[in-house]
Amino acid sequence: MADEAFAEYVAYEEFRAGLPAGRFRLVVDPKLARRYVAQRLMLLVIVMPVIGAGIALALTGSTWPGAGLVAIGVLLNRVVMWQAPRILVQLALRDPRVYEHVTHNGLLEVRRHPG
Repeated sequence: MADEAFAEYVAYEEFRAGLPAGRFRLVVDPKLARRYVAQRLMLLVIVMPVIGAGIALALTGSTWPGAGLVAIGVLLNRVVMWQAPRILVQLALRDPRVYEHVTHNGLLEVRRHPG
């Protein structure tokens, strides 16, 4: 009988084939997923220049375009953070190295459905 405190390891190919078929239940740590996805997608490198350009536009007299860029930067950041668990699963489905990293470091737990 397997110890119920620990989930059985699922190989990447089995995960990739079984997830669309509904053979697994995924448990994602949302806090760790947000941090990982932000680093993996280099979110700060994208968002900060957009917000900075918006602030610069606003300060030079183009108030509405500047405010729009700031809003786009903030919304992009919020949407990615909100969708981080789903993005993490998609990254894990597409890259075996990401799958190995996130399963071994507790970001993603793959559990088999009983039955």
